[in-house]
Amino acid sequence: MPDTSLIKLGRPEQDTWALSRDDQTLPEERPTIVPLALWQAHRDEPQLAPWLPSDTELDAELAEQLRQAPLVAIDFPAFTDGRGYSLARLLRERYGYSGEIRAIGDVLVDQLFYMTRCGFDALALREDQRLDDALRALGAFSVSYQPAVDVKEALFERRLRETA
Repeated sequence: MPDTSLIKLGRPEQDTWALSRDDQTLPEERPTIVPLALWQAHRDEPQLAPWLPSDTELDAELAEQLRQAPLVAIDFPAFTDGRGYSLARLLRERYGYSGEIRAIGDVLVDQLFYMTRCGFDALALREDQRLDDALRALGAFSVSYQPAVDVKEALFERRLRETA
């Protein structure tokens, strides 16, 4: 396994993107994920991608801007802050975003399965989280009852369709 804390599409991957939390200065390193406002000021640069704070007001105009980004990262400032789940789901379902959505920040193994259900396809683990535990956690559940981004039908609807 690569020495990384990034999981993309359920597999470990070497992370080639740096992360900058400085909202004033554009870093020299490329490619880099930068705060949303900094990305908006320099969005013509293809080696930059935005990260959204959990309190971002996502509307159609911002969603249209984000289509230009090579990826969109959503920050979890604390594992108890669930607003990032809603942002990912809105990007996927309401605004049809098809690019990479990456979870960054306080990302714990316990949350990964639910993050993928909401539309995250890349997960940057917190430094103290173990990659092998994370990969096991992604496969912890074989069936989901509720519809989500990954499975559009509830379990009872799938069962009714399968028996019809």
